[in-house]
Amino acid sequence: MPFLIAAVVLVGVLCAADLILTVGVIRRLRDHAERLALLSGEGGIVVGDEVGEFSVPTVDGRLVVTRDALSEDAGGTVVAFFSPDCEPCEETLSRFVPYAAELRARGCPVLAAVVGDPGEKTDAFVAALSPVAHVVTERHPDGPLSAAFRIGAVPTVLRVAPDATGRVVVTDTAVRLDTSTAAAA
Repeated sequence: MPFLIAAVVLVGVLCAADLILTVGVIRRLRDHAERLALLSGEGGIVVGDEVGEFSVPTVDGRLVVTRDALSEDAGGTVVAFFSPDCEPCEETLSRFVPYAAELRARGCPVLAAVVGDPGEKTDAFVAALSPVAHVVTERHPDGPLSAAFRIGAVPTVLRVAPDATGRVVVTDTAVRLDTSTAAAA
């Protein structure tokens, strides 16, 4: 009889341990699913979505960018989001700068947002982008510009333009960053 009691207690302990491990795995899977959704841009803005209201000053203080200002150029505006703490952002920045320079030389508006805490790395991003784009900075990823564009991941490069009714909508969420594409845009 003592052997049977010991076996039942052992099975109970094993079942409780299994339950605890299963709950831990489920929590971990949910966390990973949320992270993957952010990286893939799920829940973010898609082609055809209207850009939300915003009003942000550029870093040089010469311009306040608003959603209405984006509707003034029928050809569209390229809008990019970078973070100085993001390794893929550094790679994308090196391709974006010549692309934006080509667009700006043709008179196409370019807006770039640097999202992160002020510091040396943020200043380097702003310095690289300032000659080729109107640059704004946001301290947090939920700043007014990021919220208006529902940015879930960086780097993000979008093209926006007014639609037939005058609403500013996203026209491209996969902007190719090469100068031959900029020349055709």
